[in-house]
Amino acid sequence: MKLLTKAQYDRLIANGRKQDPVRGTPEEIDFQPVVKLFNPSGLGTWLLTELDPECPDIAFGLCDLGHPELGSVSISELESVRGPFGLGIERDRHWTAKMTLNGYADAARNAGRIVT
Repeated sequence: MKLLTKAQYDRLIANGRKQDPVRGTPEEIDFQPVVKLFNPSGLGTWLLTELDPECPDIAFGLCDLGHPELGSVSISELESVRGPFGLGIERDRHWTAKMTLNGYADAARNAGRIVT
């Protein structure tokens, strides 16, 4: 399975382009996550909001490998992960964001894990 659909990729790039000029300022945009990725055979959940327009392999979002934190992740690295029985990282095809990334981050800090 491809981790990102074309529509998700396009939206993540568009969010990255909108965020670039305001990143690190009070005008920084708190997007709703576009996609949820997860490891079906172990730790790992990612709620991604944007791709770096200069390096579209790098995504930003809420990453949880046992301790949730906002940060960046390489899409190609996620695509290369293989767990037991050859299982790779998957996209949750039935998930839809209900709040912004900071809302998910606050809930994750309280719960100690990403809560969707």
